[in-house]
Amino acid sequence: MFDRLKQGLKGIVEKISKTGLTEKDLEPLVWDLQMQLIGADVSVQVAEKVCEELKTRLMGEEANRFGSKSDVVKKALKESIESVMQTGKGIDLVKAVAEAKKQDHPYVIMFVGINGTGKTTSIAKVTHLLQKNDFTVVLASGDTYRAGAIEQLEEHARRLDVKIIRHQYGSDAAAVGYDTVQYAKAKGIDAVLIDTAGRMQTNRNLMDELTKIKRVVQPDLTLMILDSLIGNDATEQALSFNKVVGFDAAILTKVDADAKGGSSLSVSFLTGKPVIYVGVGQGYDDLQPFDAGWFAEKLLGDS
Repeated sequence: MFDRLKQGLKGIVEKISKTGLTEKDLEPLVWDLQMQLIGADVSVQVAEKVCEELKTRLMGEEANRFGSKSDVVKKALKESIESVMQTGKGIDLVKAVAEAKKQDHPYVIMFVGINGTGKTTSIAKVTHLLQKNDFTVVLASGDTYRAGAIEQLEEHARRLDVKIIRHQYGSDAAAVGYDTVQYAKAKGIDAVLIDTAGRMQTNRNLMDELTKIKRVVQPDLTLMILDSLIGNDATEQALSFNKVVGFDAAILTKVDADAKGGSSLSVSFLTGKPVIYVGVGQGYDDLQPFDAGWFAEKLLGDS
């Protein structure tokens, strides 16, 4: 996980640890760090911000005479990465569903993203997470375009033993979402998870349909599903979706296979929206709460 970025950061920590911590000493090494970050799919703006933060923290620092200078550098870099990633207000999904349940209305989550990001699998993982916390769930098969999409979600529903509401292919996706919310209200279901058709952010008609679904269903939470393996494209997708549809938080998928790690660093800072979970495998339990400290430890733990 993040192997390329980890190796780059390890080299930078070693170099800085062998030099002074004045602005003159740090300048070429911080530039080297910026190039390493950009090469690992970190956006230019975010790479610049991490480097600024690091330089500010290190300038004039002195290592404890009995300590290791590399520990000082590593700590400053960890804090710089955390600072950049701690953007947007975090969301405790389990707590949010519990609060909605107290008020006797279902908590409605709408999932958006392009094809191939792992959206349907993420819906199944979130369903499993909520079930483990004793909540009831109903799924809305709102992807009425992609061949096999309804059957794919139905298979997850069967395995997880949850109800799924579906219409025929070509049906109005907003109507599927609306019917599912009404079903949840009538049956006292705690959470509604709405699948939507994957679409490129450049397809205006399909993006307008997402806006319609959101207007009709009025979800409590809109989750953007992003594939970490596509690097800077994930950030571009997030920015475009947020501009047209708007989303509240993101789930990054396939993080376990991500050798670079750049999109994980960039999404929150550039969109102002938190990443709340990361997918770290194919199993239903392979959904991990995300926090900046965890990410920074993963990057620097072996440095």
